[in-house]
Amino acid sequence: MYGLVNKAIQDMICKYHSEEIWETIKQKAGLEDIDFFIGMDGYSDDVTYRLVEAACEVLNMQADEILQAFGEYWVTYTAEEGYGDLLASAGNSLPEFLDNLDQLHARVGLSLPELRPPSFGCEHTSEKSMKLNYQSTRQGLSPMVIGLLHGLGKRFQTKVNVTQTSFRQQGASHDIFSIAYDDSCENYDT
Repeated sequence: MYGLVNKAIQDMICKYHSEEIWETIKQKAGLEDIDFFIGMDGYSDDVTYRLVEAACEVLNMQADEILQAFGEYWVTYTAEEGYGDLLASAGNSLPEFLDNLDQLHARVGLSLPELRPPSFGCEHTSEKSMKLNYQSTRQGLSPMVIGLLHGLGKRFQTKVNVTQTSFRQQGASHDIFSIAYDDSCENYDT
């Protein structure tokens, strides 16, 4: 994964916990020799998985909880790290953005040649619901997708209810999420 992912994990831990907690997590992950992550450099996926595993131990949380929180955080983080215009170009609503997510990844891939993004396919099941098909070469990241969907809900001021209905870790060919959304709320509370 690119260093931007690891930098975002660091930023989230420091923001919601502390620099000291981050240093403890980094040490537990065996990464104390890395002073900082370079956003545009590639790192082994193992580095990210080790950070999540160490965070679970230090924060006494399950990996699903950390990945979901990270997914939600990622939406804001990438917008603040200079990708806001790129995100805005993908759509003005949750369903439009999700429909364009693979094209967004293709555009990002022009700058990041080692990018191995997941693939997302949408099936609109009604005016306010859809099925999202998620395929990735990486294992165990479906909780992050749930967090991403909640983060995108906040971005688009849309209430989102997500249920995972198919699980790759249980033998399915890919993960599927059922999404119900409501963007008509006048007083959406972020």
